[in-house]
Amino acid sequence: MPKLLPNPSDALNQVLPLLGGLSARQFMRRHWQKRPLVIRQAIAGFQPLLNRAELIAMAQDESVESRLIEQRQGSWRMRHGPLSRRQIPPFSRPAWTLLIQGVDLHCEAAQGLMRQFSFLPAARMDDLMVSYASDQGGVGPHFDSYDVFLLQAQGTRRWRIGRQRQLDLVPGLPVKILADFVPEEEHLLEPGDMLYLPPRWAHEGVAQGECQTYSIGFRAPRRGELVRELLGRLADDAPDALGDAMYTDPQQEAQVCIARIPHAMRDFAHDALERALSEPRDLDRVLGELLTEPKGEVWFEAGLSSVEACGVRLDRRSRMLYDDEHIFANGESWRAAGRDALLLRQLADQRELPRASLKGASKALRTLLDDWCAAGWVHAA
Repeated sequence: MPKLLPNPSDALNQVLPLLGGLSARQFMRRHWQKRPLVIRQAIAGFQPLLNRAELIAMAQDESVESRLIEQRQGSWRMRHGPLSRRQIPPFSRPAWTLLIQGVDLHCEAAQGLMRQFSFLPAARMDDLMVSYASDQGGVGPHFDSYDVFLLQAQGTRRWRIGRQRQLDLVPGLPVKILADFVPEEEHLLEPGDMLYLPPRWAHEGVAQGECQTYSIGFRAPRRGELVRELLGRLADDAPDALGDAMYTDPQQEAQVCIARIPHAMRDFAHDALERALSEPRDLDRVLGELLTEPKGEVWFEAGLSSVEACGVRLDRRSRMLYDDEHIFANGESWRAAGRDALLLRQLADQRELPRASLKGASKALRTLLDDWCAAGWVHAA
């Protein structure tokens, strides 16, 4: 009798310490975008992935997005990186916070940490931000427009949270602080503890001694911004997709009100726009390209030129997604079908392909992976 392969969906029903003893399905149904969850020892024995010196070195790097927020004598100050060592306050000074954005782009262990949340769509994953704070450091009461997991990595932090009805901000500050924060709960998080917050839940975290907190954040595109980006990409392709047919009006009559836009010209414009939006595949393609577009500070290093003798893994900076007909990687797209499509989807889901799987790859797929390897998008497994 042949051995049955495990069903990947079964893993979604397994209880996870990461989610406080809930399965991924239970968490999504009960908490995701609904209500907070405090998880004690979500990752038992967790240790910081980066020490203080490494974080300060990252803040000095111009390719890393960083901010320094200080509260002194009732006022707030914020500096954007890169930050010189002299701009970092003494560690003994209280109430300052160093924020390092996109740590997963620079640290393989941070990328590994984010993969623990792989029960969520990769298209929603954004980045991992490290908040290093001295005693009493924080960024004030605020809210985020996206879901966030707040994992305590070092020291302790006291969180106050609440369903905020009034979202007015204190005017004239360099940071967005709620004018009338009304907390409903208070929790002290120790290393390994984690707090999940849905969008727009107000929260304030204050460090109790030297402290590191990791924020695993998620992308939540706004409708207007998404339309602007998608239409822009479709517009770039329009000359090739729609041709260069020119407006003609052989039936145009002589006019007295010459400033009125002709109905025929308006209809021509409406028809052109409808044609640009009429092909669902084009919209799907530009959506995938948009969602995998690397951030501005991302760059890749050229790698090996062949994957024939080994498996491959995605570079930690590579973003890869797929739909029913396309494969997307780092802002580009390919049509794929059959076994090649299955292998590329496996690479996107698991972020690696073993050597055995590549034996069934077509010559075209091996050539594509060689190109990606040369570009630094994938590496030897």
